[in-house]
Amino acid sequence: MTEADARKPRTQKPPPSPDGFPPSPLLAYHDSRFLESREARPLRILAEYLHPLAELERQGVHDTVVFFGSARQTEDGPLGRYYKAARTLARLVTEWSLRTRPPALQCLICSGGGGGMMEAANRGASEAGGRTIGLNIGLPHEQHPNRWVTPELSFEFHYFFMRKLWFAHTARAIVAFPGGFGTMDELFEMLTLSQTGKLDRPVQVLLFGSKYWREIVNFQALVEHGVISAEDLELFQFVDDPSEALEHLQAVIPDEADCESLGFAHSATCVRASGDPQPGTSSVRNETATGSGDPS
Repeated sequence: MTEADARKPRTQKPPPSPDGFPPSPLLAYHDSRFLESREARPLRILAEYLHPLAELERQGVHDTVVFFGSARQTEDGPLGRYYKAARTLARLVTEWSLRTRPPALQCLICSGGGGGMMEAANRGASEAGGRTIGLNIGLPHEQHPNRWVTPELSFEFHYFFMRKLWFAHTARAIVAFPGGFGTMDELFEMLTLSQTGKLDRPVQVLLFGSKYWREIVNFQALVEHGVISAEDLELFQFVDDPSEALEHLQAVIPDEADCESLGFAHSATCVRASGDPQPGTSSVRNETATGSGDPS
């Protein structure tokens, strides 16, 4: 390009092609300006569903144990003992999975992909010789994926709700370490899915650090005020030691998984006896994208 060409206004039409025809416009799906526009938001949301789905299938991921926790804590910080515990537990779970499951059906450690407790989880799994998943989220303060995430299993999300979908749909269990608003958001999302039966299989929820969680959230007060039932307190358990947590996980996660390529929890939809959807009925069906088991 000559200096004169560089000074031409960007709005100037491109020169005609050698055969005399004007250049072809970009295909819509090659037009980055359109894809980043408000009108294309549904396409971007769909991409954050389809891309992880394709990559997880390609990588042979089956199911996961998801670790939640603060991104702000370091190994030598005020809650450093929880960093060490998360690292240890992730290593123990990975070693157990490698020992008891065939390679194609490994139960992988999954985290939000960032620092703190997320880093500890991915680090422990990696140190045990396993693959490990990071579902990172683009934030204004530049959260970057930690270096322990398996590169082929590192994902970047723009939408929080799509990221949480992928936490939920492959999870056999959730381990929530001390954290702030983000951890609370993720934890209560999973508890709500379990409480409402929206997922068609139970997901074990462990709250690691009973002193912290009992101080931060008064679960019994929720029962006393009538906003949850006493039975809802059975949706989670408190644990304080990696070995204790491992025992709980081993009790609910099968050693031998089924042969589905992805161990998705399907979304349950209430239906009328006639088959029409109706919230609040007792009949439940598994709603899938294809009718045969894709998550919805």
